[in-house]
Amino acid sequence: MTAPKMLEGIRIVDMTSVIFGPYATQTLADCGADVIKVEPLSGDQFRGAGKPAKTKGMGACHMTLNRGKRSIALDLKGDGDAETLRGLLGTADVFIHNVRKAGVERLGFGYDDVRAIKPDIVYVHCTGFGSGGPYEPLQCYDDIVQAASGMTSMMTRSDGNPAPRYVPAAIADKVAGLHAAYAVMAAIIHKLRTGEGQFVEVPMFEAFTHFSLEEHLFGAVFDPPTEPIVYKRQVEPARQPFPTADGHVSIVPYVDANWIALFELLGAPEILRVNPFDTPIGRFRNQGALYRKVAELTPAKASAEWVNILNDVGIPCMPARDIADIFDDPHLKQTGFFKHREHPSEGGYFEMQPPVRFSARRNADIRPAPRIDDHGEDIRAELAAHKAGQE
Repeated sequence: MTAPKMLEGIRIVDMTSVIFGPYATQTLADCGADVIKVEPLSGDQFRGAGKPAKTKGMGACHMTLNRGKRSIALDLKGDGDAETLRGLLGTADVFIHNVRKAGVERLGFGYDDVRAIKPDIVYVHCTGFGSGGPYEPLQCYDDIVQAASGMTSMMTRSDGNPAPRYVPAAIADKVAGLHAAYAVMAAIIHKLRTGEGQFVEVPMFEAFTHFSLEEHLFGAVFDPPTEPIVYKRQVEPARQPFPTADGHVSIVPYVDANWIALFELLGAPEILRVNPFDTPIGRFRNQGALYRKVAELTPAKASAEWVNILNDVGIPCMPARDIADIFDDPHLKQTGFFKHREHPSEGGYFEMQPPVRFSARRNADIRPAPRIDDHGEDIRAELAAHKAGQE
């Protein structure tokens, strides 16, 4: 008998769009939850990200973010489709959305409305800014949060360029999505223990600020501050991949013994015999200067040579790979991280496997990303059967 998936039997009605909410529900779908993606008749706007797909609305980012889910398209301004959503919520454990509060209440799906349908519902609002502050009513996107949280200032500290810059990834969206995923699971556990549903707010601004300040609050943790805000090691300008004969490598001499071994292998142990590098505390306080010394010496060998030599003695080292070459990574190949599959309408595609492994349940095949309203007929039939069973 096949063991159930981790979240099998949990139904999540998902009315999120773009990245923040869909990444959360993708994670929950990977764990076995029945995630029903409720989208407008035109589909989630992020379905179009990337070059036009074979099928309208089946863009590249949709293929990764919405795998494992079922899709039903509804026009919630129409009475019939609004009633369908109310029926669906009556069968759900979780309702998650990223519609602004005033908008979802106008549609008739605020927390009080949904709790009247399903008293023990876990109602999760993915929002830009937390309630109660001056930013609450503002629109919010990843770039906005990177700017407001101070993340755009990090690069200015590490390379001296005074212009604030974005991290080239939807990092705030995805960090907030993971916060939403654990929030859903925590609320489900609470519900299983107590029978109580609840309202859960997951604000992207607060989630990302919390994430980035874990180390970067630094000396400002104390009152009065003992050091300036920002963890100095992370923004040290010389802390960059080191040049090699054919590329770059990341080397992390994290403990003092690593520094000693590294300069032996670099053929320059004498550097650590001279003040201020001749003591552990001197090396710790002058890591920037040591990074610059390392960068002068690493071009003597190719990247692969340094990776082998340094890892053999316990100094972490990896090549600074171009992202376009990630499919060639030998570790990801051997662990089966990328799986080639066939989509019913889109043909061949690559699916990243869930990064977390559970010994109690091996990862099974994941349902491919749905077309718009791909499961609308089936879901409506399920609701009709559920309603008939209650009469």
